[in-house]
Amino acid sequence: MSEVVCDLRGARILIVEDEPFIALDIAYGVEQVGGTPVGPASTVAQALRILEREQVDGAIVDVDLPDGTIGPVLERLRPDVPVVVHTGVGLPEPLRQAFPDVEVFGKPTAPEVLAARLVADPDG
Repeated sequence: MSEVVCDLRGARILIVEDEPFIALDIAYGVEQVGGTPVGPASTVAQALRILEREQVDGAIVDVDLPDGTIGPVLERLRPDVPVVVHTGVGLPEPLRQAFPDVEVFGKPTAPEVLAARLVADPDG
């Protein structure tokens, strides 16, 4: 497997994940490529509260959280903020239709791969 090269220098990346070890792993991965983790939030409500007071440059989010699906957070972020979905269940069809451009990665996916997709050129 080739090494993923990514530079999130200065980027503030929201992490929304209800599994603590996965959230910490993603936060560490974001830090390793120069980004600043925001959160992690473990619920939709926590993520929305963070977004009320914090500006973010990207987000790595889970789909199913204790208080519902990630839809309200995607509505708040898209299309202005790049988002990567990291999930064990896939993206439910209503969310897939509402946000067809959001990339979805199955768990487990290495944090550096997720971070790299936040800075990837969608046209290249």
